[in-house]
Amino acid sequence: MKRTLLIITILIFSSSLLFAQEVKKDSLNKSLLKEENATQFKVMPFFSYNRNLKFMFGAIPMLMYKLDKQDSISPKSLSGAAGVYTTNGSHFVSVFNRLFLKEDKWRIIFFGLTGNHTSQFFMDDFQNGSFYDYNSNTTIVTAGIKRRLLNNIFFGLNYTYSHYYTVYEDEVLPNETTSTNALEYNISIDTRNDVYYPNKGNQVRVKWVNLPEWFGNDFTSNKIKTEYNQYFSAREGEDVFAARYAGNFGLGDIVFEQQEVLGGKDIRGYSEGKYRGDGLIAFQGEYRYNFHPKMGLVGFAGLATIYGSDNPDFDWNIYPGGGIGYRYRAFKDVKFNIGLDAAVGKDDWGIYFRIGEAF
Repeated sequence: MKRTLLIITILIFSSSLLFAQEVKKDSLNKSLLKEENATQFKVMPFFSYNRNLKFMFGAIPMLMYKLDKQDSISPKSLSGAAGVYTTNGSHFVSVFNRLFLKEDKWRIIFFGLTGNHTSQFFMDDFQNGSFYDYNSNTTIVTAGIKRRLLNNIFFGLNYTYSHYYTVYEDEVLPNETTSTNALEYNISIDTRNDVYYPNKGNQVRVKWVNLPEWFGNDFTSNKIKTEYNQYFSAREGEDVFAARYAGNFGLGDIVFEQQEVLGGKDIRGYSEGKYRGDGLIAFQGEYRYNFHPKMGLVGFAGLATIYGSDNPDFDWNIYPGGGIGYRYRAFKDVKFNIGLDAAVGKDDWGIYFRIGEAF
């Protein structure tokens, strides 16, 4: 009898332990799921400097969230806004959205910007040429949708409306009002293991940007944009080496505001706005060193060239650029960084504030 009671007691005690472990495990899973589905709101300061816009100050509120909390495949969506003022008198307000739906079968983007942009451009008019200021009241609205067709292949359609009223210093060019309606057809192959911070896989994109006359454009033009990004895991998955090719080719009447300008995403280290043309080709590499769960450093270098410049001496030259940057993880459960890059180019330099990685 005593032996039977002992066995029953052991069984009850063991069952209690197992039940407690299951409850704890279930509770942990629910907690992790709740954390993954949690909406996170952050307000990030914006500050930067370049030789054109000078000091830039602002704020960027951002929201990261799940559109469908039962969808465990789609990445979190991102929405935000930005307000920026620069000490050369420019100011901008923008909104941005990046949405992932239906187990990542659909991807939607929306971007809107309005502001007053005071900048400069280089004109080879007398002797060695000169910089001239221009002021442009700018409004840009972009909306796009992508559909997963097969495995990692996406097809998309974007629409962009742009309106510029540009006044040039000393009337070196006629003041002009330009409005364009662009349709972009794009196809991409995306094997990245993360849309915000990949350390494996690649992304190939081909875009055809068409500005047809029947869509209310005064000038007909086309752009072909191609890019290839490759990501390699380093230091046992802690770091990333990323490589990028980009080629943007303008065809037809490319208006001044839509020319390619060296500096920014595809070659950092150019901020004067000196080198611009109808097309650009660039190669770059970047090492992303994560020395802390929330912080990291990057080192990058690249080469670029342009063609179709209003200054023919600039065409097909090699323009190097390189520098270093700092990254800070903005959200708790998603590897999404903001940061600052400092870069040097040919007789130029710039400091860039980043929302996400350069590519």
